[in-house]
Amino acid sequence: MVDGGIQTKIVRSHSFDPWFNIALEEKLLADLLANEIILYLWQNDNTVVIGRNQNAWKECAWEQLEKDGGKLARRLSGGGAVYHDLGNLNFTFLAPRKYYDIEKQLSVILAALKKLGVNAEFSGRNDLLLDGKKFSGHAYYYQSQAAYHHGTIMVHSQLEKLSKYLNPSKKKIAAKGVESVRSRVTNIGENSKEITISSVTESFIESFSELYQEPSDEVHIHEEASEVMGLYEKFASWDWRFGQSPLFDISLTERFPWGEIDLKLHTINGRIDSCAVYSDAMDEEMIRRISPLLTGCLLEKENLVRALDPLAREVQDSTVIDEIKLWLGSLDL
Repeated sequence: MVDGGIQTKIVRSHSFDPWFNIALEEKLLADLLANEIILYLWQNDNTVVIGRNQNAWKECAWEQLEKDGGKLARRLSGGGAVYHDLGNLNFTFLAPRKYYDIEKQLSVILAALKKLGVNAEFSGRNDLLLDGKKFSGHAYYYQSQAAYHHGTIMVHSQLEKLSKYLNPSKKKIAAKGVESVRSRVTNIGENSKEITISSVTESFIESFSELYQEPSDEVHIHEEASEVMGLYEKFASWDWRFGQSPLFDISLTERFPWGEIDLKLHTINGRIDSCAVYSDAMDEEMIRRISPLLTGCLLEKENLVRALDPLAREVQDSTVIDEIKLWLGSLDL
């Protein structure tokens, strides 16, 4: 149990529109009380959601997706691309930083699944596995006062559509030693008709109530929620989902244990005029800080490495930046 001053709340969205649901997620974070912990449960239909710093053109077959009536969405958090449909349940834990506890949040998920006979394990940086196959991917978003942890639970998702729309990089596939997306994912309801979206939802709420406390409120949100619509326009916009396709003459890409990085550089007279940084790294804010540091640098590896020194000193864990610096220092530019 958390301390008695905490209030817990369940929020359930009745929209299947990813732009609405991601907008609502940001609204819940912005309005979160200093003593409030929220479990937000939601679903998107026929959707690909990419991480904050990913390249939409590279990560998914978005034109085919839209031709099939689906939607491309970009979330606030880092990490990789995922496919959502009505056979998948999304969860978000929202909490003030002082009450944000990833291990406890994971305990809610694992306990909820165990009630349904699913003995899952946490693996790597952000995956839940069942019999060695992934059924849940997680990502995280931090603000100064609050944060959220969200992810997917694939119950009866259409795996053939997941394979159709997602385009993982060849380096990512090689690193995992598998041949396809389809070969490494599974549904937790694959061998049980008893496991449904409804049963997983109720089990989540039950476990949340047991490991935190009985929610003081359960809020049901419909698309008429006008206070979300301003944010909806942002998440639905072309600029947010795609951004500007960068003009570049140099592309530098490498895969690390923590994820992939892809630098698109436009140079003028040997100096970097503009720089786009794409990555599925979990720390989205750190990745976004790289581009301004490299812009204006001479295209010499010593200059690029030196430009990242301030960031390496400022971040809490410099492992990612240190590895990027080592890689840049090894390049033949």
